[in-house]
Amino acid sequence: MKFTTLAFFLASPILAGCQNTASPPTTVEPPHQVGLARGIDLPIDASDVLNELKSSQLDFVARYYRDPASRWPTLSASEVQRLSSLGLKIVTVWEWHSHDPAYFSYASGYSDALGAYRQAKGVAQPTGSAIYFAVDFNANALDLPQVDQYFRGIAAGFAAAGNGRPDYKVGVYGSGAVCDALKRAGLAQYAWLSNARAWTGASSYIGWNIKQSGQFANLSFSHDSNEAKDDYGGFRLANDATDASSVATVAPAVATPQAPAQAQTFANMIRSWF
Repeated sequence: MKFTTLAFFLASPILAGCQNTASPPTTVEPPHQVGLARGIDLPIDASDVLNELKSSQLDFVARYYRDPASRWPTLSASEVQRLSSLGLKIVTVWEWHSHDPAYFSYASGYSDALGAYRQAKGVAQPTGSAIYFAVDFNANALDLPQVDQYFRGIAAGFAAAGNGRPDYKVGVYGSGAVCDALKRAGLAQYAWLSNARAWTGASSYIGWNIKQSGQFANLSFSHDSNEAKDDYGGFRLANDATDASSVATVAPAVATPQAPAQAQTFANMIRSWF
């Protein structure tokens, strides 16, 4: 997701948000079609722009869970409560080195799943909602098996954190090819299609739950616009939602289990894209 005012991006390998590197930013005002929800994703604390959000007529805001080493703010419990009080849904996404193909492995997926799960519990994210995980590059046929292993690690991490019954569903942010392959393999229940138009499957993939676009003209801060259809894994806390401080945290796993053998069926799924 590309945020045009973040000059830091030019000097750091750690991205502030899912980056659309394939095309320059655009300013758009997509029509609010019947049955579609409008939303934004942004790297900053949404509490900083509540006044604009209040009058924006948006339906949801997507925010990030992050590794503690990230210099960008992680979604907080107070932020969730403020957005919920405006009637906005929240979509959560984990991002950490997601632009680097070499980062994707079973072990990193397992570790990221535990980190995301712990943070979700910390903000009282409800059971049954989704956490998206970013694949923020144009993965090719050689990259996708490692992406497959990463999401298998996520599934195992969620299972470990939930004692075999994970509270959260898995979503993927990425190209059309990545979204399609992971959903068909059953490794992601939700798909968030990147705005990177040059990425494989960008124009032909129609199975998305969220689709990213340019920027809304009526918002002054840096963001990406999105539209969503049907159930897209978002949530909103009720006024009497449990305080995040009383929610149990997830204990870290002692060791990452060994990755299972790569599924041949996944390789078969991706061939049609390349």
